[in-house]
Amino acid sequence: MPTLIHTLADHSDDVNYCAFSSSCLATCSLDKTIRVYSLNNFTELPYSPLKGHTYAVHCCCFSPSGHVLASCSTDGTTMVWDTGDGQVLAVLEQPSSSPVRVCRFSPESTYLVSGAADGSVVLWNTQSLKLYRSGNVKDGSLVACAFSPDGHFFVTGSSCGDLTVWDDKMRCLHNEKAHDLGVTCCDISSQPVSDGERGFSYFQMASCGQDNQLKLWFILFADFLGVELKCKCTLNGHSAPVLACVFSYDGQMVVSGSVDKCVIIYETSTGNALHTLSQHTRYVTTCAFAPNSPLLATGSMDKTVNIWQFDPKHPCAGNAVENESKVAVEDWSEDDVSAWLCAQDLADFVGLFKRNNIDGKELLNLTKESLTNELKIESLGLRSKVLQKIDELRMNTRSAPVPIPDELLCPITRELMKDPVIAADGYSYEKEAIENWISKNRRSSPMTNLPLPSIMLTPNRTLKMAISRWLETHQK
Repeated sequence: MPTLIHTLADHSDDVNYCAFSSSCLATCSLDKTIRVYSLNNFTELPYSPLKGHTYAVHCCCFSPSGHVLASCSTDGTTMVWDTGDGQVLAVLEQPSSSPVRVCRFSPESTYLVSGAADGSVVLWNTQSLKLYRSGNVKDGSLVACAFSPDGHFFVTGSSCGDLTVWDDKMRCLHNEKAHDLGVTCCDISSQPVSDGERGFSYFQMASCGQDNQLKLWFILFADFLGVELKCKCTLNGHSAPVLACVFSYDGQMVVSGSVDKCVIIYETSTGNALHTLSQHTRYVTTCAFAPNSPLLATGSMDKTVNIWQFDPKHPCAGNAVENESKVAVEDWSEDDVSAWLCAQDLADFVGLFKRNNIDGKELLNLTKESLTNELKIESLGLRSKVLQKIDELRMNTRSAPVPIPDELLCPITRELMKDPVIAADGYSYEKEAIENWISKNRRSSPMTNLPLPSIMLTPNRTLKMAISRWLETHQK
């Protein structure tokens, strides 16, 4: 079972993406910033946070050397940063000025791909930082991208559900309908799989989508067949849309994160679920494996990034409850309860609690009577100590901040609206934010990317009253 060893809670809004280099972890957020941490002790680097984007940052990625970091945003740009000092090396403007949803470096650092909400995909030359080639997916927004380990091709995923294979000259090699309700993420394993009988090497790919599914694929290149994309299996472990998927560095595991707030770790060869992590309290938006260490990062709309370590030396190793106030205790698994017992110097009870299947919800419901009659803890002193620790958990649970409902947040700023207005696209925005958006010659909707038939803004008095009621209830 991976152990939760650290929780990062520096972002002020949803975490959209996280990425590792050999020495750093980068995270980006709807709060318009990118934060960079050292893997030595997870302290933030002196130049962090990186501020330059004017709207939400959707994705970030390191170059293979780790010397350069790229980030992309609703503002229609992909920014390139020097990871030595945090200086901006380039601001790459998407030709269409459409919100950029995903960016990726090629394995040999020759190219940087940026994909946007209007379906445009651009290959940038990383030496000149100039546009090299561009293209468009058939339909929908481009939301996912992954390079093959040899850099000869890359795959994009769109909101209409297609996976498209491109070569490094931006020629479309193959298109496949993969997820009925839209692709959300894709990843290609760095470890090819050999087929001894036919003498071919397959590339393994994972994709996930709004259909609640994670799919594993084989990608085969052959001179006489062209590109062949075969679905190996479909994994149905999640109960809601799957937003993120990633292979471990050795290709033996694939991890997915979902709207159901869970992270599931699968064995790639069999498709069997190995572990389910349920510490996040809102949608899990991103998962990333470190290249040279047994670390997994998971990010969420709960504004946190959890750092997990695999193969702990002891089942209670690490500080799995380092930041209890950030974790929904009722969602703890039995293993989380075991880690909590260890952290509270109650390791002797791990076996007893596991035999009785005590998870987070059961833990919060324990009483003096149940400890005596059901768990058979005879010592009054030990019962009192366990109850005292449980009472502390209950207090933390009650005092945990209530997240602001999404419908009260401006889609542009991701902040609580003060003066909501309805635009011609039917969505409500903070008046100042949408006026600023339109004033920059953006006559398209921030939500749909379609042209706005009118720039007229109508006050949303009903929503303004709902915001006032929410503030009266939760901000006393």
